[in-house]
Amino acid sequence: MGDAHRPVLLPEVLAALAPEPGDHVVDATFGAGGYARAFLGRGARVTAFDRDPRVAPRAAELAAAHPGRFAFIEAPFSRLEAHLPPASADAVAFDLGVSSMQLDDPAYGMSFRHDAPLDMRMGADGPTAADVVNAAGEEALADILHRLGEEPAARRIARAIVRARPISTTGQLAEVVRAALGHPRGQRRDPATRTFQALRMHVNDELGELARGLGAAERVLKPGGRLAVVSFHSLEDRMVKRFLAERSGARPSASRHLPERARTGPAPSFERPARPVKPGPAEIAANPRARSAILRSARRTAAPAFPQELAA
Repeated sequence: MGDAHRPVLLPEVLAALAPEPGDHVVDATFGAGGYARAFLGRGARVTAFDRDPRVAPRAAELAAAHPGRFAFIEAPFSRLEAHLPPASADAVAFDLGVSSMQLDDPAYGMSFRHDAPLDMRMGADGPTAADVVNAAGEEALADILHRLGEEPAARRIARAIVRARPISTTGQLAEVVRAALGHPRGQRRDPATRTFQALRMHVNDELGELARGLGAAERVLKPGGRLAVVSFHSLEDRMVKRFLAERSGARPSASRHLPERARTGPAPSFERPARPVKPGPAEIAANPRARSAILRSARRTAAPAFPQELAA
């Protein structure tokens, strides 16, 4: 996330990845190109991924400015391995969630600040949020809102959505949610926030993509390679924390009463993760959307990647 010029926690990500001239760095979430530009500025060679075809002009500008050192691949980060050989990257960076560019552009249909077609797709294919809210059953909608939005009133909102169908714009959906929950004067957080977040995460399969992307990063990193993940949502951060704990051997066994020899498994594929990092007051003041950001990072060991069936 972050503005179009400076991504969140940039100095901290650079410190975690320590890109050097000639290193191959993978920017798994190109977006507005802030991280990629910084890696190139350190002399690294960058391969950038993004599922959003609308970022291609920015990528073309970077490719022209850094001939032979920048490549852009229009694909989700879960597909890293389809385009990169195993153990070919010195560093991989993830900047999860929706970008400021996507939130601010009504064409994406992700924000209730603009009344726009209810789309929410980060890419250009698959069902839109309008397809979901108009076709899913009440139980399925309530499950999405509860699981991905952690919305305590998920059933009430799902019932209101079903009664109000068809819903075709962000403004319509926001009004349905506000009417269902009430919107007390002076309330800081819009009641529709959790619903919009949950639908966006569902439409883009964000947690499934993250699970597959972390496993792919593990396999494309060289021994000694560095992984850095910036997340903005508790569900994403939990998944990253659990992945690194498991891969570093820090995740506890099913029972602390098992003898040590029974706690066998693959050798740790990552060293113990660095301490998590959050933005300081100055960054939050400059970019309030940075408030929920958290950076987790770790270094790859020389051990083989975990079997894919163990992935997150």
